[in-house]
Amino acid sequence: MRIVYLDCFSGLSGDMTLAALVDAGADREYVERELAKIAVEPFKLEWKRVLKKGVSALKLDVVTDPSRPPTHHRPYSEIVRLIDEAGFSPRAARLANAIFEEIGVAEGRIHGVPLEHVHFHEVGAIDSIADVCGVALALDSLDVDAVWCAPVPLGSGTVRCDHGLYPVPAPATLEMMRGRPVAASRHSMELTTPTGAGIAAGVVDKFHVGLPDMTVESIGYGAGTRDLPDQPNVLRAVVGTLSPQRAQREGGLRVAGHGHDHPHPHDHSHVHDHSHAHGHDHTHPHK
Repeated sequence: MRIVYLDCFSGLSGDMTLAALVDAGADREYVERELAKIAVEPFKLEWKRVLKKGVSALKLDVVTDPSRPPTHHRPYSEIVRLIDEAGFSPRAARLANAIFEEIGVAEGRIHGVPLEHVHFHEVGAIDSIADVCGVALALDSLDVDAVWCAPVPLGSGTVRCDHGLYPVPAPATLEMMRGRPVAASRHSMELTTPTGAGIAAGVVDKFHVGLPDMTVESIGYGAGTRDLPDQPNVLRAVVGTLSPQRAQREGGLRVAGHGHDHPHPHDHSHVHDHSHAHGHDHTHPHK
């Protein structure tokens, strides 16, 4: 049983996750080629290696064409249409839709609107769309059986978004982590963005403290934008194969998918609005 383990000791965001997966061996050319199929304003992915507290990590930036002002607000229905019309593989499309659905469900609960009326603000921007779809494509490329993740540190303090000054974790972030393990953090800042929480809620199959019994095949580090005072602001992705004994205890496997290791608190019959998710990734500097 082959897994990827997200060691999110400094939190989770979309750009960090995509960079970590590519650094761990996901096919970058495949990701970029497939992302180019999304019918949105022009953009490109810029990759560079950076040092974060002595750790070499891959940094991803989504760069738009300055002559074509990007769209920042998109309804949930448009995001679904963009994914469906891009012609991704069935698994990649399912993973991308699962992440956006989790974000939409959470935002709708917070704002009190049904999913079909959800409007994504920061999360509707092209960088967020590229991050989420890129993560789905990278997981598809790695061809793992499951996604495991450490308990997720959320951070504390406040963060500014389209609606004003919000507490950290942002309401949608906390909503998505309902029924899922979070970890304490000393840092008074946003460590996990709504997009990061959407990834945890939408594609993680099992939460586990520390690496399980496994044979490690590859390791990737995805860099955030900020520098944390006393630890590297990176996400570590570890790809490997569970020991036969552990795989047997896990009972075979499903294809990496939609958070099977926890109760699913959402009522999909009345899901909801989005106004600020992974945009936090970029409007303030977690990563």
